[in-house]
Amino acid sequence: ATRYTPIDGDPGLKEAVLDKFARENGLEYAADQVLVSGGAKQSLYNLCIALLGPGDEAVVPAPFWVSYPEMARLADAEPVIVESGIEEGFKMTPEALEAALSPRTKLLFLNSPSNPTGAAYTQKELEDLGAVLETRPDVVIAADEIYEHIYWGDEPFTSFAAACPSLFERTVTVNGVSKAYAMTGWRIGYAAGPKDLIKAMQTVQSQSTSNACSISQAAARAALAGDQSVVAAMTAEYHRRHDWLIDGLNELPGVECRRGEGTFYAFPRVRGVLDRLGMPDSVALAEYLLGEAQVACVPGTAFGAPDYLRISYACSMEELNIALDRIKQALSA
Repeated sequence: ATRYTPIDGDPGLKEAVLDKFARENGLEYAADQVLVSGGAKQSLYNLCIALLGPGDEAVVPAPFWVSYPEMARLADAEPVIVESGIEEGFKMTPEALEAALSPRTKLLFLNSPSNPTGAAYTQKELEDLGAVLETRPDVVIAADEIYEHIYWGDEPFTSFAAACPSLFERTVTVNGVSKAYAMTGWRIGYAAGPKDLIKAMQTVQSQSTSNACSISQAAARAALAGDQSVVAAMTAEYHRRHDWLIDGLNELPGVECRRGEGTFYAFPRVRGVLDRLGMPDSVALAEYLLGEAQVACVPGTAFGAPDYLRISYACSMEELNIALDRIKQALSA
């Protein structure tokens, strides 16, 4: 498998992607509605370049994955940030979405479960957002579902296109193998959506990178078509680490942390710590923890939420124990 594949993906991998959507999400696509790329990030970037241009707007719910606003800007469009905090469960309300839409809106980013917050929308919440979008036939929805399988919400995971079938023809569902199969370095993502838009995204890819790595595509096909029990076992372990870490963080003075429904990130609000230590924002706190505790966190500022920190628990319980102890000591110094 060392030769070029078709730009839109190896036929065997595309068949596995189609089977995955039908089996797990109840979504039926044709082969020409699927594009395989060098990661979900490239899938989203292809979409922005194919769809957006000068004068267009893209709605970005915050906290957001760091690349969403920049992808819109690289396409000469303007990101419109819709803020939500711990009180809203880090989820955009229909009212906030409606207020953010304008005649210039062309794209909505929707990430569930979310990086950085771990929050996931319920089917009802997706339906309510969809009801707002019904009135805007010119808006495309980018449903980023890369963390679909790292999920433990009270109800089954629902894909946006499945929750809102009337919006199927203008929803681009993005996923990949990086998170569910721990294949981050293999760089395989895929997008499924309207035929004409997928074709335009393929044209962008044909003039930038051509096909995704052929070896990685073969590995991704094996992952999607193989025994899925390992995914459930991994997710159960992430859930265990999540519960332990959230409890520990909430014991720290000045820290508030919402329980998530998925991913492998905690997103505590640290405003109380910042005020007590006289720090302006989470960038300063992240630098302090790196220097004093030798613990690496990502400032919430990068995700549009300066009063928060992102802490990954994609590491062993032993490492998490050490990290939390160091954070406690540094914050009590």
